[in-house]
Amino acid sequence: MRILKLTIILATILSLGACREDQVVILSEKVPVAPPEIQGGLVGFYLLNEGNMGSNKCTLDFMNLQTGVYHRNIYGEANPDVPKELGDVGNDIAIYGNRLYAVINCSNKVEVMDKWTAKRIGQVDIPNCRYIRFDGDYAYVTSYAGPVLLTPNYDQIGYVAKVDTATLQVVARCEVGFQPDELEIVNGRIYVANSGGYMSPNYETTVSVIDLETFQEVKRIEVAVNLHHLSADSHGLLWVSSRGDYEYTPSSLYCIDLADEEVCGSVDVSVGNMCLSGDSLYIIADDYSYLQNDWRGAVYSIVDVVEQQVVCNNFIKDGTERDIKMPYGISVNPVNGDIYVTNATSFVDPGRVICYSKQGIKKWEVRAGDIPAHFAYLWKDEKTK
Repeated sequence: MRILKLTIILATILSLGACREDQVVILSEKVPVAPPEIQGGLVGFYLLNEGNMGSNKCTLDFMNLQTGVYHRNIYGEANPDVPKELGDVGNDIAIYGNRLYAVINCSNKVEVMDKWTAKRIGQVDIPNCRYIRFDGDYAYVTSYAGPVLLTPNYDQIGYVAKVDTATLQVVARCEVGFQPDELEIVNGRIYVANSGGYMSPNYETTVSVIDLETFQEVKRIEVAVNLHHLSADSHGLLWVSSRGDYEYTPSSLYCIDLADEEVCGSVDVSVGNMCLSGDSLYIIADDYSYLQNDWRGAVYSIVDVVEQQVVCNNFIKDGTERDIKMPYGISVNPVNGDIYVTNATSFVDPGRVICYSKQGIKKWEVRAGDIPAHFAYLWKDEKTK
């Protein structure tokens, strides 16, 4: 989704500049938004707000589900001596062990924090970094490797960086395709969605397969153009989203059988973002068409990964989806099944987080930062969830 957003508003956001001195710094806030809930060991979730590219407005929020209080823009208060705060464009966030990792795309770093306090521990320098996953003592991060540049002749191939989580040093790289996005680690393999998103109309069409032990690419699986998200279910399938080409080919969903590492099916549904909960793949989207010069219309669907088909065309049941201007991020509470949808609004104004019950009824809503997108759940115990 961010590749499209980049092409639409690149000129505008670059005109905003990137100097900290020119920014209005938003102070942290605490906002009661929901009744306190005891949800097992779940404390709450972090939300990474991307911020527009060039504006240095990536921010970090925290929703404490046990108190019902939303903590907005917490990083600056936790780290008053960091001059540029989180940086430029937050692209992914995850908790592993006792640390919180935020992938800051255009600041070319992975910010590493204490998971309880958001206090800065250090950073990993990776150019144009995108998504992060973990296995054992290592983090694996996709990197576009080169600068932000929209051209069909882009010549810098992407890679996956292997990061020692003890030293926060990159210890190895494995080249994949152009502009690799989300990755998934399953059964000793790393699967990487190659997008080629900077290279319209010459998009990539493959998922790279990396052997975890040797850290070498061993094959590529042909799927579709401009791949983005990956999610492995419990039935041996890897679900892959394609952004399409924004013209004749719409976004769609594909599945790969991990036994033979070949595409085994597809579902005709638009996919901007997705979240797997049990056997249900929750999907939101609002595709843009250059041919129509307009958005195609919002999607709030559920795909049953066993049946491999759409089983719900709209998981929001109270009509409040009409108030969402731009569905952007989605996550499902792993304890009670609440559905969190983010509204990016205009991409340049503060976004919103809306909580729906698993029955699709709105429970609460709160203002977030600019382009709220990525979730990470915090648990009381030390297990990585």
